[in-house]
Amino acid sequence: MQGCLNPVWPCALTGAVTALSGFSGIAVIIHGSSGCYFYPATLLHNDLHSTFLVEQEVIFGSSERLIGLVHELSPDYKKVAVVNSCVPSILGEDIRDILSEFNIIFVDSPGYTGDFESGYLAAVKDLPVCMEKNAEGVNIEGINLIDPFARGNQREAERLLQLMGIPVGTIFCHDSYQSLARTADFSITVNPDLCTGYGHQLGSLLGLNSIRKTVTVLAETFCNTDTSRIEIELLAVEERITKAADKYLKRFNPPAVTIFSTCSYSGFAAATLKHYLDADILFCGSRNDPARSCMNNEKVTSLAVIESAIRNHQPDLVLGSTFERSVAGDAAFVGLTPPIRGEFRLSSKPLAGTEGELSFMEDVLNACMDRQQSGK
Repeated sequence: MQGCLNPVWPCALTGAVTALSGFSGIAVIIHGSSGCYFYPATLLHNDLHSTFLVEQEVIFGSSERLIGLVHELSPDYKKVAVVNSCVPSILGEDIRDILSEFNIIFVDSPGYTGDFESGYLAAVKDLPVCMEKNAEGVNIEGINLIDPFARGNQREAERLLQLMGIPVGTIFCHDSYQSLARTADFSITVNPDLCTGYGHQLGSLLGLNSIRKTVTVLAETFCNTDTSRIEIELLAVEERITKAADKYLKRFNPPAVTIFSTCSYSGFAAATLKHYLDADILFCGSRNDPARSCMNNEKVTSLAVIESAIRNHQPDLVLGSTFERSVAGDAAFVGLTPPIRGEFRLSSKPLAGTEGELSFMEDVLNACMDRQQSGK
């Protein structure tokens, strides 16, 4: 057990709820207090349910309230999922025994067990996934509905697979409950931090170099796959970004940057900015535990550390969330990780795929240009 010591990133309970609520047909019950319900509810804007435990249930037990809610929801959904929160977990209630008459999904993922990713992946492991032999297509992984790029990443991954004539298997986690019965033997991801382990992992679509490698592997795996359209698109995208970046660098110096996001997203941002703008990456802070591929990242779990890093490095550009924007001062800002508040986000903007590369660099160049022109 580890303490819940990361106030700038959601806890394991929110991760589990996010994964489960991504599948239509599953009723998600948060077994806990109103606070444990309202936090993920405000992030997800999904139809969630809760036992809303109060002092009486803490003292005398919550079985009656939980059984009543599961019984009420069961007729209207394909499956009911119960996510345990800190209080009932500490009290040691045997939820599986309490709900033994029901065929439910139970995820014991209280906040003190870890960060968002651990809860998300724990919930995915408890899903009734059926790996059909010779099931067609490729699963898409790495979709999480609190990510501001979730819808765009999904659409971009579906588009690229369609260009190659490859069907889509199960989308983790934004699909129907029925899709879990047709999970394919192969997977690609738009966010390597959230690889589920279902199917053979064929690569990532986050960044042009990763896309090239993944397309090659897909062509080797699936016969009669046409990669020509994507190869042409990759060249065109790189040319467009290089031309725009060179135009910026003819007028201004390379930006000095601080980056705050999850391991995969911050690594993508750092590599992309170095490649096109020769950016000086002053600090790279990770919301989650950095993987081996993110060796230069430092896990940051405090707004005070974030503020100190920005103040000490004095960057031209800050990538991150509303937390970073609040202490960014005169630096240019680009949203990279939730929460991103104070602006409308109506379009399905991706970060993965070729469109994601274009969109990311467009945002960066425009933000830097606005700062330069304002004389800050």
